[in-house]
Amino acid sequence: MDHYEPLILVLLCLAGFVAGGINTIAGGGSNLTLPMLMILGLPADVANGTNRVGVFLQCVVSVAGYDRYNSLDRAAIKPILVPALLGGGSGALLAALLPGLVLKPLLLGSILGMSLIILFKPGAIAPPPGTPTIAPKQSPAAWLGLFGAGFYGGFVQAGVGFILLAALAGGLRYDLLRANALKTVCALAFTSIALIIFILFDLVWWIPGLVLAAGSMLGAYIAVRVAVKLPQVYLKWFLFAMTVVSCLASLLY
Repeated sequence: MDHYEPLILVLLCLAGFVAGGINTIAGGGSNLTLPMLMILGLPADVANGTNRVGVFLQCVVSVAGYDRYNSLDRAAIKPILVPALLGGGSGALLAALLPGLVLKPLLLGSILGMSLIILFKPGAIAPPPGTPTIAPKQSPAAWLGLFGAGFYGGFVQAGVGFILLAALAGGLRYDLLRANALKTVCALAFTSIALIIFILFDLVWWIPGLVLAAGSMLGAYIAVRVAVKLPQVYLKWFLFAMTVVSCLASLLY
């Protein structure tokens, strides 16, 4: 493209702001930003790569914020990152070689399943206070869930937060606040790998990517400040609402 319409760039920044907040507390923000990038004229594979600029910088802000408010379990980072990174690198490489949103059925199935779990069995995704956590090595299902989340996140990103929360809160029994904090660490890790791969394959357009990132970082900064003050019950229902909205948005593109 030779130029960008200022109004579209403003809307892209606004979309980034909303997505940054949604991704920090729940997930599914890329269901908003990916269509906006394609409206701007980016091919689907380039939109997929460019979107990672905003996600990467948003995660940097989110991780720093959660850590500042003592909501990040630092000791859990290393064992959780191993499967997430292995999956993220594999998924991003596949996306670069074989562009397209071919994992859309997985996304829809995952977020629909999470919506039903939150609605009918809330304790599975929002464990009661004091519930002991489980290490990934003690739960092969959770380890595979983190690998799958990394793979999906490396491939397309949209909705990966729901899969990560299912593994962290549902599988490893973290409360939603700490699960969100660890989720952003995982997303930062595999997005870093994905972004490098997309840059190497020339699938990143920097102007829309940085405009998107500006909004995403502000949204993430505000969302962390809100999340650390909200009772878990409100986080649970916000997560439920976002799964429904994300599912509906996914059907539109």
